[in-house]
Amino acid sequence: MQRRLLAGFTAAALLFVAACGDDDGTSSATTAAPDTTAAAADTTGAETTAAPETTAAGIDGTITVPDDFATIQEAVDAAAPGALILVKPGTYQEAVQVTTDELTIRGLDRNEVILDGNFELDNGIRILGAKGVAVENMTAMNYTHNGFFWTGVDGYRGSYLTAYRTGDYGVYAFDSMNGQLEYIYAAGSPDAGVYIGECYPCNAVVDHVVSEHNGLGYSGTNSGGNLLLVNSVWRFNRAGIVPNSGSYELCYPNRETTIVGNEVYSNNQPDTPAIDVALLAMGNGILVAGGVRNTIERNLVYDHDKSGIGAVPFLEEDPNDSVPGPEEWDTTCAEQKQQAPVDPGGPILWDSQQNRVQGNVLSDNRVADLLVASAGTDVSTLGNCFSGNEAATTRPNNLQTLAPCDAVGSGDWKDGEYDIVSWLGEVHPPSVDWKTATMPDLQPQDNMPDAATAPAHPATDVPFEVDLAAIVVPAKSS
Repeated sequence: MQRRLLAGFTAAALLFVAACGDDDGTSSATTAAPDTTAAAADTTGAETTAAPETTAAGIDGTITVPDDFATIQEAVDAAAPGALILVKPGTYQEAVQVTTDELTIRGLDRNEVILDGNFELDNGIRILGAKGVAVENMTAMNYTHNGFFWTGVDGYRGSYLTAYRTGDYGVYAFDSMNGQLEYIYAAGSPDAGVYIGECYPCNAVVDHVVSEHNGLGYSGTNSGGNLLLVNSVWRFNRAGIVPNSGSYELCYPNRETTIVGNEVYSNNQPDTPAIDVALLAMGNGILVAGGVRNTIERNLVYDHDKSGIGAVPFLEEDPNDSVPGPEEWDTTCAEQKQQAPVDPGGPILWDSQQNRVQGNVLSDNRVADLLVASAGTDVSTLGNCFSGNEAATTRPNNLQTLAPCDAVGSGDWKDGEYDIVSWLGEVHPPSVDWKTATMPDLQPQDNMPDAATAPAHPATDVPFEVDLAAIVVPAKSS
């Protein structure tokens, strides 16, 4: 019965087909001498006082660009693990690749150290398997793939970064664990401004982010396990925060992401670049698509054409594996990678299950402030719970009575049941070319304190501890 139902959806993929993933593994390491004539920041104290010391492994201590090396890539290639690379203001037309552990790569001025891909280079800074690399206090723009990208690493940190007008993601961590992304501004990506995917447990924190005018503010495919999204603003995207599951990447399902203390609003933006997922998800604030055991608490969510907070299914048309049951949800990513997939022989449905939605403040979400739905599964059996939320509307009706957290619910689940399949027939504004999409002017962003004088700080102590209990619902900013 369920297989016949799924077959009826194949043309349009309910909620989401071909979501997020790693890029093709190729990279252009093109470097050009920086243009340092446009920027004139005060770099007092930033000059190296002595020639860097050379060891068998490379140069340690502090390396300054362009004083010691003309390009960031040359400095990275010459550096020993633990070195600090300080980058002076200027425009650097480079696609930097990093394979050395524990480097700290830092701009002296976030707004005037600019990596520019000129719509030709792929990634601003790409860290390939190097442990503990921190990138700080700079801007990447006009890259065909990503602004800042860590892949296959243990230990990463991105702090005080701006990613603007990029062809895939703004700030991106894939198949990586033990990380911190903080004080980020990300705008103008077809996929997501910020993305963490394919990790369990991820052991990562996303904190103090502003993500806007992207297809998705945040996307997290098959990520979770001590993964915190806190104290951030997600606005003016097609959709706001969208964790999802799918066997097209490893480490499924999405699970145990904690979303606390965020302001999520007006994610109905029709003129952004957008992949198919973002088109289908348009008009939702926080949308769990086939994810399990996520915690969504004390967020302020308002002004969405569809749901404020929704738990919905994800149909995967051409899966690589079957849907794991609850007995497999504790399997680590490392363990799962050793298991042989089982071809299910047809489409599969990832239902959102056992998610906890508590203490959020929601308003002016036109379909419903709170929504839970499936396509063929009895939603009363999925174990999602809703308690203590300030919400005027829910689908089904009286959702917090039907499914309270840590209590027995009562009522009629058919009353106000939502037809999620109706989304498939909707027509959304098409994607806009990321290279020419209308964007807000890039405003100056906060600089890292003491960028010129702070010592190297590789990502060997991340994620930083977060006092979740101390986080309250944020004040409305718009």
